Amino acid sequence: MRVWFITGASRGFGALITQEALNAGDAVVATARNPNGLEEKFGNHPNLLAVSLDVTDEASAHKAAEAAVKRFGKLDILLNNAGFGLLGAVEEATTEEIEKLYATNVFGLLKVTRAVLPHMRRQRSGRVLNISSIGGYMSHAGWGVYCSTKFAVEGISEALAAEVAPFGIKVTVVEPGFFRTDFLDESSLAISPSSIADYLETPVGAMREFAAGHNHQQPGDPARLAKAMITLAHSDNPPLRMPFGSDTVAVIEAKNEQVAKELAVSTDFPK
Repeated sequence: MRVWFITGASRGFGALITQEALNAGDAVVATARNPNGLEEKFGNHPNLLAVSLDVTDEASAHKAAEAAVKRFGKLDILLNNAGFGLLGAVEEATTEEIEKLYATNVFGLLKVTRAVLPHMRRQRSGRVLNISSIGGYMSHAGWGVYCSTKFAVEGISEALAAEVAPFGIKVTVVEPGFFRTDFLDESSLAISPSSIADYLETPVGAMREFAAGHNHQQPGDPARLAKAMITLAHSDNPPLRMPFGSDTVAVIEAKNEQVAKELAVSTDFPK
């Protein structure tokens, strides 16, 4: 039996993966700011421990990790899933919005990871799965600040993988595309209210309209991703990066082609 530690387990990918892990016979430490509804959602399962966790509070992260080890004796898989989006042009985003986003998506991930790693190092084993986004590989108009947090997750994960490999810990950064979760509704997405008129007829304005009309109409099936995450977590040789979704593959190929063209152009400049 493997023991998962999942942040943001109350909804979206976190809830789906929690259920799939329990179905697979694993134990899950399911965390959320308000864990009261977790046992109601997943039932009184003997392999489930619902724990209160505010990822922006370092003391809360250490307390949750200690509770997990006290209950199950170990921590095998950390799934850093908690996070939210911010839609708006880079110029439109306020300092308060940006700091709040980074507090959860980047600093929260770091706080939880630092709380869990000592237990994994002691075991000389473990998996860290960091939920990024295709926006962590290629940024998009209207999502610049959000994508920057996912670029940070990618950079952290790449370095972390090299740092903890000697301890038997493996790291994978997961890059979902557009999946039919609650990401585009107000529970997961903040939309910058300080809209600037000049951007209305640009790709930023088009993205605002797109987001308003496509909630739960995204192409990806979140249930399939949840099942695939169990397979990934149990894999002996997981990749550093794991893209999910046909749209994600297309974006990666387009970005790689763009970079290749830029490399070719760079040969025209003196070295």
